Amino acid sequence: MNSISIFGTSSDSGKSTLTFVIAKILQEHGYSVVPFKAQNVSNNSKVCEDGSEIGIAQYFQAQVINVKPTYHMNPVLLKIEGNGRSQIVVDGKVLKTTTPRQYYKEIDALKPIVKKNFEYLQSKYDIIVAEGAGSPVELNLMDKDLANTYVASTFNTKIILVADIEKGGVFASIYGTYALLSEQLKKNVIGVVINKFRGDLTLFEEGINIIQDRFNLPVLGVVPYIPFNLGFEDSASLMNYSQVKANPKLHVAVIKFPKMSNYNDIEPLIANDEVYVDFISGAANLEVYDLVILPGTKSTIADLKWLKKTGLFEALKKRTKAIYGICGGYQMMFNNIIDDKNIENEQHEKESGLGFIEDEIYFQEQKILKNSSYDLFGLLLDGFEIHNGVSKKHQLFYEKDHIKGAFIHGIFDNDNFTNEYFKSLNHNYVDFNFQEYKKNKIKTFVDTIKESLDVKRILDSVS
Repeated sequence: MNSISIFGTSSDSGKSTLTFVIAKILQEHGYSVVPFKAQNVSNNSKVCEDGSEIGIAQYFQAQVINVKPTYHMNPVLLKIEGNGRSQIVVDGKVLKTTTPRQYYKEIDALKPIVKKNFEYLQSKYDIIVAEGAGSPVELNLMDKDLANTYVASTFNTKIILVADIEKGGVFASIYGTYALLSEQLKKNVIGVVINKFRGDLTLFEEGINIIQDRFNLPVLGVVPYIPFNLGFEDSASLMNYSQVKANPKLHVAVIKFPKMSNYNDIEPLIANDEVYVDFISGAANLEVYDLVILPGTKSTIADLKWLKKTGLFEALKKRTKAIYGICGGYQMMFNNIIDDKNIENEQHEKESGLGFIEDEIYFQEQKILKNSSYDLFGLLLDGFEIHNGVSKKHQLFYEKDHIKGAFIHGIFDNDNFTNEYFKSLNHNYVDFNFQEYKKNKIKTFVDTIKESLDVKRILDSVS
């Protein structure tokens, strides 16, 4: 069997969504399938049952096709900390913090790790659908490209190109990407998918002919633009979210920290017609909102300092209506945050927090990675932990008056918690079943995209 690589002609072209759609199609035709991304750059990660950490996109893709997520699906994860530093997660565990220059200098040492994990998945599944990263033809970095050319060349995968027509220049991006591929990779390209098309498809018929006749590339489909609002991989995809809500009962402000992470915590709110979400990245009147959420962050102290510079810190301290903190945002609610082991910062740091919680946060060297069910706020809730900061007095959560918070991510995925909490903020709020919404949204999305694809050509390419 042949595995498939999904190459984008640019970043945010739709590789992540097409990966799980193609995987689902193959699965429906009787193949055992698994998603894979050799190297991911994202602060949006999730913890697997075995305590390993992987990018949210691969976790989500695995969920779509009902495969248990493991670190094998994303062996290398880079998490940007700022100041030219990135945390490297290898085989699901933190390896070290380094600079981009040093990372690329040592890239060859990661290739055997990628190869080992790909071969492991090959031994377990019929087909791997391997998502690329960015563009596969960054000429100055092609020898350092783990996710695209290394995987495709090493394992002779079939290749699907994905082009985002909304970005403009779709013909140049397709032709340029294809032309710059090596001869080996060109031979393995089975076709191109035009993604995020809006309007009358008949107006693009000539475009299809140009790509097929002049570029000699089959068009596997022209996919309509469909707001999905699930599985946000990074801030670019997050900011593409869509909300059309006639009569929301709650208005929620999410503080968009410069190093905001784990954006998926907010997905259930964006999906909910009863809730309107605004992302706040500067001075704002927080009193107009029913709830303010302090989300997770990859650089807690740096983002706490940013909070003070914007004036939002003082606005939060004066606020008497609901505030909820998640992980890094939760830690900001304490009296002080202390990094005396240089975990997130290059030098020892101590920064005063909002003072809602009478205790201090200390950063420890061992990152806590846990996926579990937790007894929180009087309910049994599913979620996961991914943090270095710890509290002696409030090790999991805190609740008093208008202040709530927890180290736990994924809290709003729990309908029992969300509905109870939101009803306490507005008694007119109507219950929302996010889990049912998610299941239906994925099915509708996959079915719609499938209708736009040349499924037979894709199936022929893997056999």
